[in-house]
Amino acid sequence: MFGLFNQAPGAAKGRIVSAEEALPGRDTPLATALTHVVLGTPLQAPLLPGQEEAFFGCGCFWGAEKGFWRLPGVITTAVGYCGGHTPNPTYEEVCSGRTGHTEAVRVVWDSEQVSFADLLKLFWECHDPTQGMAQGNDRGSQYRSAIVTTTEAQAELVRASRDHYQQQLSAAGFPEITTDLLAGPPFYFAETHHQQYLARPGSRPYCSARPSGVRLTPFPGASFQLPEAVWSQYDWSIQHCVLRSSNEPIQV
Repeated sequence: MFGLFNQAPGAAKGRIVSAEEALPGRDTPLATALTHVVLGTPLQAPLLPGQEEAFFGCGCFWGAEKGFWRLPGVITTAVGYCGGHTPNPTYEEVCSGRTGHTEAVRVVWDSEQVSFADLLKLFWECHDPTQGMAQGNDRGSQYRSAIVTTTEAQAELVRASRDHYQQQLSAAGFPEITTDLLAGPPFYFAETHHQQYLARPGSRPYCSARPSGVRLTPFPGASFQLPEAVWSQYDWSIQHCVLRSSNEPIQV
C-alpha cells in the first residue's frame, strides 16, 4: 500500500519476474491470524460441504477484503499473495516486485446463500480491471487484477463474465481488460496485521481501487442470488465507498 516498496532495488517494474529472478522465500508459512476479526470464523479451516473458495486480486487487498466480507453468504475471508513464484513471501518481498505475486483475497462462501456470479459482480465492479500492473495510485505487479479459480465450472463463469463485462466497458470507453485468469496456484496467507486490516483499531483508511462505475449486468451462465438491496450498499460513483461503509456484514 501507498507504493512504499515499489522503488526497491532490483524491483521489476511493469512486468512479472521469472521464476529464476524471484526471491527464494522460505519453507515455513508466515504467522497469521486464526480467526476473522469481523465474522469470527476460522481463516484456514477446510471447506465444508456446500462451501466453495476462490481468490480475487483487486489492487490493495485491505479494501478489497472488506468488500467481500460484507456480502451475505460469505463464510470467511483472508488476505495473502498468489500468482507468483516465491514460497511464503513477506509483504515487503511482494511489494519489492521480486516475487511475482499479486495481493489477493481468499473468499469462502456458502453456495446456497450466495453464488459465484454474485462474487464476480463485486469483483469486476469494485476496481478497474483494465489498468495492468497498477490500481489507482498504486503501481507494481503486486497490484494487478487477477482471479484464481478452484474448479473448472468457476473458470468457465469467469471467462463468460469477463467477455460480457468487456463489452460493457468498451461501450463506456474503457480499454481491454488485463485481469489474469489463473487456476489453482498456491495462496500464501499474509501476516496477522493485514488480516481484516480496515476493521482493526488504529488502522489507516486506505484503498487505491478506482471503480469504473460500470455495473455488471446478467451474463451467460450467471445466476445472481443477492437482491438489489445488497448492491445498493456499494455506491461505486463515490471514491473509496468501501472505506466509508460499515465493517459489519450486510443483512438481507
